[in-house]
Amino acid sequence: MTDLHPLAGVYAAAVTPLLEAPPKGSKHDSSLDLEAVPALLRYLAASGCHGALLFGTTGEGPSFSPKEREVLLRSVRVYRHQLPGFKLLAGTGTPSLSESIELTKLAFDLGYDGVVVLPPYYFRKATDEGLFKWFSELITKAVPANKYLLGYHIPSAAGIGFSLDLIARLKDAFPNQFAGIKDSSHDEAFSAAVGQRFGKDLLVLNGTDSHFHHALKNHAQGAITAMANLIGNDLRDIWDLYNEGKDPSEIQARVAKQRHALEKYTPFPPTLKALLHKLHDMPRWTVRPPLESISPELEDQILQEFES
Repeated sequence: MTDLHPLAGVYAAAVTPLLEAPPKGSKHDSSLDLEAVPALLRYLAASGCHGALLFGTTGEGPSFSPKEREVLLRSVRVYRHQLPGFKLLAGTGTPSLSESIELTKLAFDLGYDGVVVLPPYYFRKATDEGLFKWFSELITKAVPANKYLLGYHIPSAAGIGFSLDLIARLKDAFPNQFAGIKDSSHDEAFSAAVGQRFGKDLLVLNGTDSHFHHALKNHAQGAITAMANLIGNDLRDIWDLYNEGKDPSEIQARVAKQRHALEKYTPFPPTLKALLHKLHDMPRWTVRPPLESISPELEDQILQEFES
């Protein structure tokens, strides 16, 4: 395990705590629930996660303003001393290059270990050349020489992703700062192609729980997933067993079934928040519009399918 990247491991794509849903018919409030932050962090660390990503897709990142992101990023930093070794990643990608630069600078000024950056997803026909220039300016202006940026490859949501050639070009230009990618393509063939081309030279953190073992066998070094909010212990077991030279297939099969059960109830944020409340006594956090919280009846149905 000595050849692993400093950011290797299992991360929760953490939900963003928002004040509990108000009674039906009253005014909607989706303000940040900062008082719940330490309990969420302690829970994720205790479940086996090496760290957490804030403001990813599961954290409803694009729904928050830069000021709101700053408030939560600062709040989380206050508690990290209580969790030695627990790593913090921040989602700082927006369609605006200048805004992404400011958020990325902020994350590193606050001592975060790395950032995960979406490509500028509004212009879906941007070329590799245009994307290379965008990321080059971002890295040059905002990523310190000893810190790390991961490109967020999720073409199904962003409408644009990272080609192998673009990854290679960024890695050649910024061999340390461009650490690699968070691969949420849900594409096993892409995972294999990345592994074949780059091996361990590129940090790949898998984003699909049901493909985790496959990704590890193709040189991925960890995962950042929505399901780690609920089953971080199982994902950590898969990671540990694989790195010990043992077979995690039995645990992987169970994880895949759980992932497939919850995939019927997307988007994930309201589902995960409901299950965190039901299973782990977290507050009944709401979600930011346009997402909607799910009904108590649906909560019970999802819980039954997940546990079975």
